[in-house]
Amino acid sequence: MPLFENGQIMENGWQTAQEGVALPEGDVLVPLSRLAEGLGRNGAGRLGVVLEPADRVESLREALPRLDLVCVTFGSFRDGRAFSQARALREHLHYTGALRAAGHILPDQYEFLLRCGVSQVEIPQGSDPAFWQAAHTRFTVAYQPSVLDEKPEGTGLRRWLLS
Repeated sequence: MPLFENGQIMENGWQTAQEGVALPEGDVLVPLSRLAEGLGRNGAGRLGVVLEPADRVESLREALPRLDLVCVTFGSFRDGRAFSQARALREHLHYTGALRAAGHILPDQYEFLLRCGVSQVEIPQGSDPAFWQAAHTRFTVAYQPSVLDEKPEGTGLRRWLLS
């Protein structure tokens, strides 16, 4: 599936490891249950992990410096645990690598994903990329706190402090 990153449609160069099958060569995303196997591989390529909604981000603390990508998964567009996982990765575990959201996501959620630290969105199958591009530019002011390094004036979103 294509990716949406920084207002642009990108190709997804990552392979997702399947249960019970040997890890492929190249850039690979593994489920949390296979992370130790992924960390032990000797092949070339980057390593990422897929978090399911019930997975605890704290279990990644030791592995994060060796991960190039963490993918949080939305089981349903109404399930907000992936927002919490993304924010915890950025704020509490200080993860600075790529953070992807996948699963059942709506374009209306895009700005909230950015504010939680997500840098890439896997566009759901059958979704019109134009809706995602419109969502990228829809809002210019935000009222809630963010993990983004925002400046009060300038380009991008601004956070207004209410007194």
